[in-house]
Amino acid sequence: MTSRLKELIQQLGEAIHESVIESEQIAGVVQDIRKHGFDVLLMLEATIGLNEVGAKSSESSESSAESTGESAPFTPNDLSFLKSLRISVEGESDDEPAPGAVSE
Repeated sequence: MTSRLKELIQQLGEAIHESVIESEQIAGVVQDIRKHGFDVLLMLEATIGLNEVGAKSSESSESSAESTGESAPFTPNDLSFLKSLRISVEGESDDEPAPGAVSE
């Protein structure tokens, strides 16, 4: 990973942090909770995943998606994330249960 990419990821994290801090809606809800006698500790975790995209494969998948009117297929990382949230995707195999899923 290049130093420029690391810098961009750091900037993304800072932008997310700033947007949460400056959110009037979040500040209002926190204030309401404090009015009820509770202190608030808000901890957020952001996972930033990067997939390197080749120029040719990116252009071909975009043009085929546009011509068919369909969105591009999910990556294995996308499917794994969705399964961890117990979200199934139509047309994808459900051979493996999602992490933490309960079998019946």
